[in-house]
Amino acid sequence: MDDGLFQMSTAPAPDQGGAAGSLADAEHRAAPLAVRMRPRTLDELLGQSQLRAPGSPLRQLIEGDQSLSLLLWGPPGTGKTTIASILSRQTDRRFVEISAVSAGVKEVRAAIDEARRRLVATGTETVLFVDEVHRFSKAQQDALLPGVENRWVTLVAATTENPFFSVISPLLSRSLLLRLESLTDADVREVLERAVSDERGLDGAVAIDEDALDHLVRLAGGDARRGLTYLEAAAGAAAVQEQSTIDLAAAETAVDQAAVRYDKDGDQHYDVVSAFIKSVRGSDADAALHYLARMLEAGEDPRFIARRLMILASEDIGLADPTALTTAVAAAQTVQLIGLPEAQLTLAHATVALAVAPKSNAVTTAIFAALADVRAGKIGQVPPHLRDAHYAGAKKLDHGTGYKYAHDEPFGIAEQQYAPDAIGDAAYYQPTSYGAEAAVKERWERVRRLIRGETRS
Repeated sequence: MDDGLFQMSTAPAPDQGGAAGSLADAEHRAAPLAVRMRPRTLDELLGQSQLRAPGSPLRQLIEGDQSLSLLLWGPPGTGKTTIASILSRQTDRRFVEISAVSAGVKEVRAAIDEARRRLVATGTETVLFVDEVHRFSKAQQDALLPGVENRWVTLVAATTENPFFSVISPLLSRSLLLRLESLTDADVREVLERAVSDERGLDGAVAIDEDALDHLVRLAGGDARRGLTYLEAAAGAAAVQEQSTIDLAAAETAVDQAAVRYDKDGDQHYDVVSAFIKSVRGSDADAALHYLARMLEAGEDPRFIARRLMILASEDIGLADPTALTTAVAAAQTVQLIGLPEAQLTLAHATVALAVAPKSNAVTTAIFAALADVRAGKIGQVPPHLRDAHYAGAKKLDHGTGYKYAHDEPFGIAEQQYAPDAIGDAAYYQPTSYGAEAAVKERWERVRRLIRGETRS
């Protein structure tokens, strides 16, 4: 996002020379590392393989030099501005950027009028890049329509919000919608490694240790621009300390954030996750939040954390708090819908709720006991009165004969055999007296006696 309302790209054209070229080169060298390392071609773009594939709509648009507006939807730092720049560069079109944060209808119309004037006067086409288009009001988005409809501009609008809720239908229907995915850690690592050696970046002036690189990749969180900003700061810290290598200390100093020792594929991953679950099980909300914070800061997949909370809700809480599973499932769905960083609030909410909930593993021990009997061969035949009686000939086999329909019995409970003879005396579910399960315990004991015809004690 730029400070001005809109600006032309200052990147030098391939054939630019003389004093103007030297000035543009100097300005480019002074630009932030994230700007200098912006990919120049679609093949240099990392990640987004679905958009770069041969024959993909984006490749056809750029290589075929078509005039078609784009709507780019994806998380920050995934290449939305870069794609607009590549489109402008590879099709030799003028690049104009508008910030939806600060521009109004007047600025939008001025940019489109200028693009129209240049198109008529010189035949020069314009790529109009609108960052954070979801921040535009309906009136501001309406102002873009004449330029799009008449193809006075090739609009590239970027949004981090769902465009079906934040972009007006006429603009949606006139644009090609492309979904961008978060970069993987491997993608961000390659971006940073390229920036260290590339002549447009640090040009090999410094090296970087693996642990420092790991730290920057984790902090980037799938955002290439953030990663490059951190790398530039770390390189500056190393230069101040007259170091030829960016070590972990320089990286930590530069971004003012300590590295979290956490290997997502090693012991730290399993140890921290184990401590997290055991803290929630043990009802220590403070310790659970500490381990949650460590996982989040280390770049753990929030969906993994949410899945573990769903398992815990049934394994360790069960019917002591029947809302625990609902809370965990809602948290998992929210994480999927909104992602980080906002989802860290949802995970904290679920973590605290499950930590302070009453605990019971009665459901867990019940299913494990039932599974143990089945695996031991205690199967038995389904009692005849419970067998399917809906097919021809079932009555001749006495299937369904003597079955008591529970709703016709007092209290909606029928005294009859449900379990096979082999486990007739089994009592798998042994509810506790904790939380809401205390009421379940009282009811279940009465119900079980009624079903089995046992005398009240």
